[in-house]
Amino acid sequence: MLKAQIYITLKRTVADPQGLTIKHALESLGYRDLVDVRMGKLVTIKLNFKDKKRAQQEINQMCKKLLANPIIEDYHFKIKEE
Repeated sequence: MLKAQIYITLKRTVADPQGLTIKHALESLGYRDLVDVRMGKLVTIKLNFKDKKRAQQEINQMCKKLLANPIIEDYHFKIKEE
């Protein structure tokens, strides 16, 4: 069995209002040295595969078709044996 961890973030050119809100909240708590805060998503998927290459192809298709919006989001993933 393989486990994929998919990290999805807004592209750098896209404004991140949630990240900005978190940055302001952290600053109000005294964390003054923050330059930038960006929010993202982590999706974990377990696959009943043994072939990492096939798993990479499947995860890539999942991201392109459903999990990430390629217009405003970037993604990368790690696959490891479980």
